[in-house]
Amino acid sequence: MNDATVPPMSDVIRQQLDLPPLDQVGFVVRDLDAALALYEPMFGPFSTMEPGPMSYDYRGAQAECEMKLAFGRSGDVEIELIQWLRGDCPHKEFIDAGREGMHHLRFRIDDLEASVAAAETVGWRRIWSKRYGEGLAVAYLERAGDALLLELFENLHG
Repeated sequence: MNDATVPPMSDVIRQQLDLPPLDQVGFVVRDLDAALALYEPMFGPFSTMEPGPMSYDYRGAQAECEMKLAFGRSGDVEIELIQWLRGDCPHKEFIDAGREGMHHLRFRIDDLEASVAAAETVGWRRIWSKRYGEGLAVAYLERAGDALLLELFENLHG
C-alpha cells in the first residue's frame, strides 16, 4: 500500500511505527478561558499551568515560546488545551495558518530517538523537540499534506 493512500494516523501507520494506544489529543485554541468554558462540561475539570518561557529545538534552531496550558481527561486519554502567547513554535504556525482545534496526537514511547528514526522512514519529519533529562523527552513530527502533528513522548519515570 502506498503511504499517500493511507488516511492520516490510520492503524496501518500506528503499526508501522510500533506505537502504543493514543495517550493524548492536543487542541490549539485562541482563548484558553473560552475553551475551558466550552470543554469542561464535556470532559470535567482541567488543571492549568501558569505560562512561562520554554526553550525547544524548533526546525533546527533553538527557539523560545510561551503558552498557557490546561489538561483534562477522557478515560485513559489526556485532553490538552494550548493557547499560544508568544515565540516561534508549531502552535504559532497553526494559529498563523488560521486554524484552531485538534493539533496533535500523542503517543508514549520508550525510546524517542528510535521512534523518530522509524517515523522518518515513512515520511514524518521532526520539527520541535526537547530532551529534559535521562528518560524524559518530547518531539513533534509532521508530514507533507497532513495538518495533524504526531507527538512522541518518552517518559521512563512515570
